[in-house]
Amino acid sequence: MNITLLDYGAGNVRSVRNAIKKLGFTVTDAKTPADILAAEKLIFPGVGSFGSAMQRLHQYGYVEPLLEYLRGDRPFLGICLGLQTLFEGSEEALGVAGLGIIKGQVRRFTEKTLSVPQIGWNGIRIQKSSPLLAGFRDEKLYFVHSYRAAIESGNDDWVLTTTNYGEEFISSVQKGNVAACQFHPEKSGTAGLTILKNFLEATDLSATTTPSNVTTSPAETRLAKRIIACLDVRSNDNGDLVVTKGDQYDVRDKGEVRNLGKPVELARRYYEEGADEITFLNITGFRDFPMKDQPMLEVLQRTSEQVFVPLTIGGGIREFTDSEGKYYSALDVASEYFRSGADKISIGSDAVAIAEEYLKTGKKTGTSSIEQISAVYGNQAVVISVDPRRVYVKSPDDTPRHAIKTRFPGPNGEEYCWYQCTVRGGREGREVDALELVASCEALGAGEILLNCIDKDGTNSGFDLELINQVRSAVSIPVIASSGAGKVEHFSEVFKETGAEAALAAGIFHRQEVSISAVKEHLRERGIETR
Repeated sequence: MNITLLDYGAGNVRSVRNAIKKLGFTVTDAKTPADILAAEKLIFPGVGSFGSAMQRLHQYGYVEPLLEYLRGDRPFLGICLGLQTLFEGSEEALGVAGLGIIKGQVRRFTEKTLSVPQIGWNGIRIQKSSPLLAGFRDEKLYFVHSYRAAIESGNDDWVLTTTNYGEEFISSVQKGNVAACQFHPEKSGTAGLTILKNFLEATDLSATTTPSNVTTSPAETRLAKRIIACLDVRSNDNGDLVVTKGDQYDVRDKGEVRNLGKPVELARRYYEEGADEITFLNITGFRDFPMKDQPMLEVLQRTSEQVFVPLTIGGGIREFTDSEGKYYSALDVASEYFRSGADKISIGSDAVAIAEEYLKTGKKTGTSSIEQISAVYGNQAVVISVDPRRVYVKSPDDTPRHAIKTRFPGPNGEEYCWYQCTVRGGREGREVDALELVASCEALGAGEILLNCIDKDGTNSGFDLELINQVRSAVSIPVIASSGAGKVEHFSEVFKETGAEAALAAGIFHRQEVSISAVKEHLRERGIETR
């Protein structure tokens, strides 16, 4: 059977295609409205913002044939925004009508203590039996969203599963052969692939002859802390693309670029070891290449064929003109990465320049890469990579920046420090601190912070807890702790002592000094929720 994919041109749908192919099915894109009605099975992996998605569906003439397909109770699986568009509307785009198949409005998470978006691995509570969930064993699945649908009068007969994130929300729906999920099965490892396979193989999703698989799930599901493997990728002196690791951001050892392996092979290894996400940081830039020949595009494409957890790409997400004279906006560059398999993009040095301009004017222009990319793909797709270093002062009065009292005095006994943002791989300091940067970027539409620390990089001495707590208190979006991990205890420490949602490491994983499975086991022993 051939599967039809409703790709309206936004976000990463390559991973859905790859997952379908891995499960032994062929897939084609719906290129015309007629292709929707001709489909045997239709998958709608909605990505980005509600308003943008509905606009494109109308622009391509897809709305009416899609409604006819759904009302005909034909096999359909919506993913993420593909679930939300089934409802009547969303707070994300007031006044924009959804498909209206399911009653109710999609609303933003309201719990003030929560980080929004919800990004990570959470559980589901099965509310009714369905062939879609055959073989599911209460594994966690991957969610990334700021808006959720709630159970209301008139839609409760649709509810297949619910999930808790401060409040209970609908995590999947099904009525007859029409189903949709808020989580991403194509990014949820083997558990997600099992659910996707059930949809692909089912002859009738409404069948009631299967044994009940309603589980005795916990009263509330819980979001797991994420362990992320980071791969710094650059070309070595021979022109080969390698994974390297810096020491205070210096990637050379005895004059040679450290070579810790091939990026695709390492990414696959970490996926198999249980990494919750994979992050690629392109630290070469490859400025002379036409966009279509960017080496990192191939890395993403090949990785997404084998790795079914979220992929982030950072480095070079900015406007540029290539060697052939073709101009690319930052949105153009990000779009190429998304189409090649990235789920999120990370912006570093450019974010500092954007924040500096925003701090001067206090106004949003709509033209920065952060604003443009988040407007099209959603804020959950934009990660800000912060590269700060400590600047010691004797008193907070000695600097206009946000200084803190530190437990680790400076070289001259200074009891205070502030965190200076840097650019160009840590080689240049700017007069903006970490708090100013993250608060500005959140206001402009960023959805997550990757918080590095130059002082800790390569030291194996543990994360900078003071920095993480300072930043965590300043934003309401998730924070990834990075730089300094040297042993499993550092991971439990950062989760116990800070509000970080995730922890990232590189060198200790590459050198196999610590395994991801060992980190997970240690966290479970300490009572910290993991996948």
